[in-house]
Amino acid sequence: MDVGAWCSQSRVWVVAGKGGVGKTTVTAALATAAAAVGLSVLVIELEGKPGLGAAFDRTGPVDYEPVVLIGRDTEAPGPGPADPPLSEPRPSGPPPGEVWARRLTPDDALLEYLSDHGLHRVSRRLVSSGVLDVVATAVPGIRDVLVLGKVKQVERAAMADMVVLDAPATGHAMTFLTSASGLLDAARGGPVRSQAADVVELLQDPARCRVLPVTLPEEMPVSEAAEAAFQLEDRVGIHLGPVVVNCYEAPDPALDADVDRVAADAGVQLDGPARQALVAAQEFRRRRLHLVAEQVERLARELPLPQLRIPRLYTPSIGPAERAILADALSRSVADLPDPVAAP
Repeated sequence: MDVGAWCSQSRVWVVAGKGGVGKTTVTAALATAAAAVGLSVLVIELEGKPGLGAAFDRTGPVDYEPVVLIGRDTEAPGPGPADPPLSEPRPSGPPPGEVWARRLTPDDALLEYLSDHGLHRVSRRLVSSGVLDVVATAVPGIRDVLVLGKVKQVERAAMADMVVLDAPATGHAMTFLTSASGLLDAARGGPVRSQAADVVELLQDPARCRVLPVTLPEEMPVSEAAEAAFQLEDRVGIHLGPVVVNCYEAPDPALDADVDRVAADAGVQLDGPARQALVAAQEFRRRRLHLVAEQVERLARELPLPQLRIPRLYTPSIGPAERAILADALSRSVADLPDPVAAP
C-alpha cells in the first residue's frame, strides 16, 4: 500500500501501548516516514520525555512552542532548549515534508481555552493559583479532555496533514481516551459537555482519528496490547490501525548451520571451549527467535490486525541514524499491506 495513502487514512494517529514498548521511537519513525513522502506532520508529546528530541538530534524534551524536527531549520544539528521559539506570528503548521513537534499539558490547554474565550489577562493567574487542580478534583477527567480538546482544535484547523500523538502508557492512556465519554455522560450541558462531545466525535471518526497499537514480541506486552485494543474499541469506539511489532527479529536460517563446518569453511580451527561457547550461543539465539515467532503468531490470533514490523536495533539509544533505519523499515512494512478493496 502507498505510504502516503496509508498515512492519510486518518488525520490523527494515536500511538499507544504498554510503557517500555517504544511508543516514542515508533512516533519518531512514523513522523519521519510520513514526511519522506511529502506530508506535513505535527507530533504532539504529553509527558516531557527526552526520547523524542534525542531521535531528532535535539537536547532535552520538546516544549509548548512548536519546534522544527525535520525541515528548513534542520540542515545542522537541531537547536537545544535554550534557543528561542518560532517567531511570532506563529505559522499555522508545518509545510509539506516537514515535521514539527510540541508538548501539550492541561495547563497549556486551559490557558489557550481561556484566552480564546476573552480571558487572556486572568488565564495565567487562574492556572498559577491552582484553580485547575480544584476543578480536576471536582470534575474527574477534565484534564484529559482539555488536552484532547486542543488536539481536536489542531485537527479541525488542518494545521498538518498528519498529527501523531505520543500517548501515555496503556493504563493512563485508557483513562485519557475514555475521559471524554465519561464527562459526556456526567455533564448535562455547558462548555464542558460541549468540549467532551467534540472530543468523542473526533475519537469515533476513523477519517479523523485512529489508534496505532505498539507492542514488543514478548508475552506480557502482547497480552496487554490485545486487551487494551479491544477495550478501546468497546469503551471509546475508536478505530484501530495495524499493530506495530517493535524490536522484531526474523527467523535466521544461518542458525541451523553446523558450527564445525562453518569454521572449516572459514579456515578456523576451533578448540573445545570455543566450540562449546559457539554452540551455546547458537542455541540461545535459536530459542530467542523461536519465542519471538511464537509471540508474533499469538498476537495475530488474539488481535487480528495487520502487523507492521520494525527491527530490533542493538544500540544504547535511538538517534537520527537509527530513526532513519526504523522509518525505512516501517515504510516497507506499510508498502506490504494490501490496498483497500475498492467499492463496486
